[in-house]
Parts: sequence; structure tokens; C-alpha cells
Amino acid sequence: MSLTQHSLSEFLAAESGCALVEVVAAKGSTPREAGSWMLVSSTAILGTIGGGQLEYMAIDKARQLLGGKDSAWRAGSPVKLMIPLGPEIGQCCGGSVELVVGRVDADVRQRVLSRAAAADVARPHIYVFGAGHVGCALAAALSLLPVRTIIVETRAAELEALPAGIETKLTSVPEELVLLAPAGSAFVVLTHDHALDFLIVAEALKRADAAYVGMIGSKTKRATFKSWFLKQAEGSLAAVSALTCPIGGDTVKDKRPAVIAALTAAELAVRLLRTPLTVSAAPVEMPRK
Repeated sequence: MSLTQHSLSEFLAAESGCALVEVVAAKGSTPREAGSWMLVSSTAILGTIGGGQLEYMAIDKARQLLGGKDSAWRAGSPVKLMIPLGPEIGQCCGGSVELVVGRVDADVRQRVLSRAAAADVARPHIYVFGAGHVGCALAAALSLLPVRTIIVETRAAELEALPAGIETKLTSVPEELVLLAPAGSAFVVLTHDHALDFLIVAEALKRADAAYVGMIGSKTKRATFKSWFLKQAEGSLAAVSALTCPIGGDTVKDKRPAVIAALTAAELAVRLLRTPLTVSAAPVEMPRK
């Protein structure tokens, strides 16, 4: 489960007692950066600080503390762990990590919820126009990434077939949503109608602040769009050069929806997730007793 405000709220509601494990300092080569965090209960975890032996040790320590096996913890104080990532713990990253493990009380709960809400707001927006086979597969692939995905359709039945929890928008004029999208948004166009594809892509290419504009199709479809865009939509060569078509590249020839979706999700990740969200860098301060 990815760490969002919704998943965090669900986790906190289901787990009566849990600990916050946070990377407060990272030196050298480490699995995650400072500010990364996770929640640990006696039976479940949410989030990650990088996996491997480092995370195993952190989870084990958190559960020991939850079991009351530390006097400082019982008094309410957080516990610090300095972990070198070398052969002695079975990892060869070469760096070192400082962790803080603290009890999630009412104050910490509110802080992590506020931080998750801020991270949700800062997530890049991806608008997927079309909920057909590839659109549905792409929605599933993107659900694992720290992005906000909105599936846009003109057909209500197609949206009803999507898995629960996916954000959707039903509209008879999908190209208007391009105008309302925040700066830095990505637009992936794969509707059931080539003429509609062209209208949506044309609007997206007119935005100088779009992070990505992609359209499903072949080199022939791209050429057809280019001719139409320049002659009928008063577009420019500079604008059309920003179009990614076919989406997902043309190195892998497999046209199954899940494969196209995986390749396109990777393409979007490279474009949108080059650096971690800065909102995640500030540590959640643990209460000091």
C-alpha cells in the first residue's frame, strides 16, 4: 500500500498502537534520503525506509518498543538508532543512517496526517484520457507511483469498469480539462476516437508548462496529427516536437495493454519523478519528555 493521506488514515484507524520510524540523517550511499518514514504496528507496516536489513532491524526495534521492552520508551521518549550500512548488518551500501523511533500519540498522528496531505497536494498530476484496455491498465500501473492520476472519459460505462479507488472524471468536453490542469501536469491521450485524441493533444501542446504530452498510436498517426496540427489547429513545429507518440517508446514491440501501460508508466516516472518531493524532507518532530 502506498503512503497517502487516505492510506495513512486507514492504517491509523485500524492499528491501535504504532510507532513512527524516521530517517533523520543519511550519510553516504543509503537506501532512502533523510525525511523518509514508515509506520510500524505489532502486525503491519505502512511506508518504507528502504527495505533490506536496515528496515528489518528498524521494524524489529519498533516492535520491541511497542512491547514495552525499553524504559525510556515506556516513559514516552523516542529512541535513536545509528546504523552503519556495512558488512556487519549484511548490507554494502557504504553509508550510515540515523533513525528515530517514537510512539504515535495524538500530536504525532496529526503531524504525519498533515505531512501526508501536503505530499498529496504536491504530487504531479497525470490526466489519462480514455478508460479503454490501455487506459485501465495504465491506471493500475500508475496507482503504485507517488502521483495523482485522473482518468477522463466521455462514456460512463467505461468508468464504471475501473477498479475502486481510482479518481475519475466524466465529461462531454474532455479537452476543457487540459485548460484547468495545474502547471507541470502530464497528459496521456488514448481515447476511442482519433479526432478526439487530436483535439485533446492540440490543447495540451499549447501549454508551455506541461510536463509530458503523450498519445497512443503509430508513426503514421503521429504524422497525420502533425499535418492536421500545423494546418488546421495553427500549431507550431516547436510544439509538435514535444509530443511523445507512440507512448512507451517503440523499442518493445509487444502491443498488449499491460505492456504498453508498464512502458508508459516508466516513461512518466522518468519525466515526473526525477527528484523526491521536497515536502517529505522535513522530519516529523517526536515529542520529548
